[in-house]
Amino acid sequence: MTCPVCRKPADPAFKPFCSKRCADLDLNRWLSENYRIPIEEGPANDAEPGPETDRD
Repeated sequence: MTCPVCRKPADPAFKPFCSKRCADLDLNRWLSENYRIPIEEGPANDAEPGPETDRD
């Protein structure tokens, strides 16, 4: 297995990374929102309206 940051062989102590430095770099990327799951932009979900309440 190789380190996903620098592609060196992974160290069992820091698996899947090769060092604490690479693990910290990866964590920083997550925390700074550099990794994102792409979403498809579309119209608002108007197909199923929420429950209606009667205010008399």
